[in-house]
Amino acid sequence: MRAIVHDRYGSPDVLRLADIATPTPGRGQVLVRVIATSVNLSDWEGLHGAPAYARLGGLFRPARRTLGSDIAGVVQAVGAGVTLFRPGDNVYGDNLTLKGGFAEYAVAPEHALALKPAGLSFAEASTLPQSGAIAVQAVARAKPGERMLINGAGGGTGAFALQLAAASGIHVTAVDNAGKLDFMRSLGAAEVIDYRTDDFTRTGPYDLIIDLAARRSVFAYRRALAPGGTCLIVGGTTRALLRVVTVGTLIGTMTGRRLGVLAVKPGPAHFSPLADRCIAGDVRIHIDRVFPLEQVPEALTYVGDGHALGKVVVEARAGVD
Repeated sequence: MRAIVHDRYGSPDVLRLADIATPTPGRGQVLVRVIATSVNLSDWEGLHGAPAYARLGGLFRPARRTLGSDIAGVVQAVGAGVTLFRPGDNVYGDNLTLKGGFAEYAVAPEHALALKPAGLSFAEASTLPQSGAIAVQAVARAKPGERMLINGAGGGTGAFALQLAAASGIHVTAVDNAGKLDFMRSLGAAEVIDYRTDDFTRTGPYDLIIDLAARRSVFAYRRALAPGGTCLIVGGTTRALLRVVTVGTLIGTMTGRRLGVLAVKPGPAHFSPLADRCIAGDVRIHIDRVFPLEQVPEALTYVGDGHALGKVVVEARAGVD
């Protein structure tokens, strides 16, 4: 099968298109003929091996040669013990533990997948599992009428979170680069901030901050929070993560402002409800660009450099709905 592989960490230049053996599903696993895979920042981190947690399981060289976790496709074969799916089923899910989505076939655990709703194309379905689960769980931390700030709001997760928050009556301030300000307004942001010209930690105060690209100090987050407020980071530098779980915990205890990490629960139970809302028209799936499999390096660069408005999708098989 064709797959995009990398044997060392680095820039998109280390990626190459190769013919490799089609994987065989083990016990509790499903072999999926991949039709579409959406790009996440976790793919960019896995490519570079940074932050440090992106090297878990492969300190010096990648544990998984093929990236891509959010897959949508057709079940080709099932391993022993699989009861939920059979060959021919249309499925989608977040294959974060095994990855392999930037290929023509991928093996995924049965529990990571769900049947694809008929109301979503394969490309649309691939955008939901990881970004959707994060967005749903992040917005659940805020209450109607509260002030919420989302840093990185113009990307895949942020685009979903913005719409969910606005629909729940939450006053949302969205932060990203200048090229995304109008896009974020269109998704329901009450206020927008260009992080390149304004420091969002000097605005507010906010009842909830969700930082999808954390690089700030715990003291900066603290000054932007209202009394009793919470700041949760999802992605960012290792330094920011360590500071939040150490110094941030202490500051939170002393000031009544909580700083921590959003522990995201993966799986169909956490992204399927969002799929239902997308089908109903309550939430819009915005696919910025679609790349063919051989252009995965370009797709990753586009997302990693912060250009994507919403989601970017890679199609292993173009033109399949």
